[in-house]
Amino acid sequence: MIRFLADENLTGSIVAGLLRRNPSVDIVRTQDTDLAGASDRDLLQWAARQGRILLTHDVRTVTRAASRIIEAGQPLAGVLIIRDTLPVSQAIEELLLIAECSDSREWQGVVDYLPL
Repeated sequence: MIRFLADENLTGSIVAGLLRRNPSVDIVRTQDTDLAGASDRDLLQWAARQGRILLTHDVRTVTRAASRIIEAGQPLAGVLIIRDTLPVSQAIEELLLIAECSDSREWQGVVDYLPL
Protein backbone atom coordinates (compact mmCIF):
# COMPACT_ATOMS: atom_id res chain seq x y z
CA MET A 1 0.00 0.00 0.00
CA ILE A 2 1.04 3.57 -0.64
CA ARG A 3 2.40 5.66 2.25
CA PHE A 4 1.53 9.38 2.48
CA LEU A 5 2.91 12.47 4.19
CA ALA A 6 0.35 15.29 4.55
CA ASP A 7 2.00 18.68 4.71
CA GLU A 8 0.85 21.42 7.06
CA ASN A 9 -1.37 23.19 4.55
CA LEU A 10 -3.38 20.12 3.53
CA THR A 11 -6.98 20.38 4.68
CA GLY A 12 -7.37 18.27 7.81
CA SER A 13 -10.74 16.97 6.69
CA ILE A 14 -9.01 15.12 3.84
CA VAL A 15 -6.78 13.25 6.28
CA ALA A 16 -9.68 12.57 8.64
CA GLY A 17 -11.90 11.39 5.78
CA LEU A 18 -9.23 9.07 4.41
CA LEU A 19 -8.77 7.43 7.79
CA ARG A 20 -12.51 7.22 8.39
CA ARG A 21 -13.03 5.46 5.05
CA ASN A 22 -9.98 3.20 5.43
CA PRO A 23 -8.26 3.19 8.82
CA SER A 24 -5.33 1.21 7.39
CA VAL A 25 -4.22 4.07 5.11
CA ASP A 26 -0.65 4.88 6.11
CA ILE A 27 -0.63 8.66 6.45
CA VAL A 28 1.51 10.88 8.65
CA ARG A 29 0.74 14.55 9.23
CA THR A 30 3.76 16.84 9.14
CA GLN A 31 2.60 18.62 12.28
CA ASP A 32 2.73 15.32 14.16
CA THR A 33 6.46 14.97 13.48
CA ASP A 34 9.54 17.09 14.09
CA LEU A 35 9.08 18.40 10.53
CA ALA A 36 6.60 21.10 11.57
CA GLY A 37 7.75 24.33 9.93
CA ALA A 38 10.39 22.58 7.79
CA SER A 39 11.21 23.76 4.28
CA ASP A 40 9.60 22.08 1.29
CA ARG A 41 12.96 20.60 0.34
CA ASP A 42 13.40 19.07 3.81
CA LEU A 43 9.85 17.65 3.69
CA LEU A 44 10.46 16.11 0.27
CA GLN A 45 13.79 14.62 1.30
CA TRP A 46 12.30 13.16 4.49
CA ALA A 47 9.36 11.78 2.50
CA ALA A 48 11.78 10.16 0.03
CA ARG A 49 13.74 8.50 2.83
CA GLN A 50 10.49 7.21 4.34
CA GLY A 51 8.97 6.21 0.98
CA ARG A 52 6.03 8.59 1.46
CA ILE A 53 4.21 10.56 -1.23
CA LEU A 54 3.76 14.17 -0.18
CA LEU A 55 0.17 15.46 -0.22
CA THR A 56 -0.23 19.21 -0.46
CA HIS A 57 -2.35 22.09 -1.71
CA ASP A 58 0.81 24.16 -2.33
CA VAL A 59 1.19 24.44 -6.09
CA ARG A 60 3.76 27.21 -6.10
CA THR A 61 6.62 26.31 -3.77
CA VAL A 62 6.37 22.51 -3.52
CA THR A 63 6.47 22.04 -7.29
CA ARG A 64 9.55 24.26 -7.47
CA ALA A 65 11.31 22.31 -4.70
CA ALA A 66 10.35 18.97 -6.28
CA SER A 67 11.69 20.10 -9.66
CA ARG A 68 15.02 21.06 -8.09
CA ILE A 69 15.28 17.67 -6.39
CA ILE A 70 14.52 15.84 -9.63
CA GLU A 71 17.00 17.99 -11.58
CA ALA A 72 19.68 17.21 -8.99
CA GLY A 73 19.08 13.49 -9.51
CA GLN A 74 17.95 13.00 -5.92
CA PRO A 75 15.16 10.61 -4.96
CA LEU A 76 11.57 11.84 -4.85
CA ALA A 77 8.87 9.50 -3.54
CA GLY A 78 6.23 11.54 -5.37
CA VAL A 79 4.04 14.58 -4.86
CA LEU A 80 0.29 14.83 -5.22
CA ILE A 81 -0.96 18.39 -5.38
CA ILE A 82 -4.60 18.52 -4.43
CA ARG A 83 -6.27 21.55 -5.91
CA ASP A 84 -7.98 23.47 -3.12
CA THR A 85 -11.07 23.80 -5.34
CA LEU A 86 -11.48 20.01 -5.41
CA PRO A 87 -14.34 18.87 -3.17
CA VAL A 88 -13.02 17.04 -0.11
CA SER A 89 -15.10 13.96 -0.90
CA GLN A 90 -13.57 13.70 -4.38
CA ALA A 91 -10.05 14.17 -3.01
CA ILE A 92 -10.67 11.35 -0.54
CA GLU A 93 -12.02 9.04 -3.25
CA GLU A 94 -9.04 9.67 -5.54
CA LEU A 95 -6.50 9.21 -2.74
CA LEU A 96 -8.17 5.95 -1.69
CA LEU A 97 -7.99 4.73 -5.27
CA ILE A 98 -4.29 5.64 -5.44
CA ALA A 99 -3.55 4.07 -2.04
CA GLU A 100 -5.37 0.83 -2.78
CA CYS A 101 -4.71 0.34 -6.49
CA SER A 102 -1.22 1.59 -7.24
CA ASP A 103 2.33 0.80 -6.27
CA SER A 104 4.74 3.28 -4.71
CA ARG A 105 7.22 2.70 -7.54
CA GLU A 106 4.71 4.25 -9.95
CA TRP A 107 4.96 7.57 -8.12
CA GLN A 108 8.73 7.87 -7.76
CA GLY A 109 9.91 11.09 -9.35
CA VAL A 110 6.32 12.09 -10.19
CA VAL A 111 4.56 15.35 -9.43
CA ASP A 112 0.87 15.10 -10.28
CA TYR A 113 -2.36 16.92 -9.58
CA LEU A 114 -5.74 15.84 -8.25
CA PRO A 115 -8.11 15.45 -9.86
CA LEU A 116 -6.12 13.08 -12.06
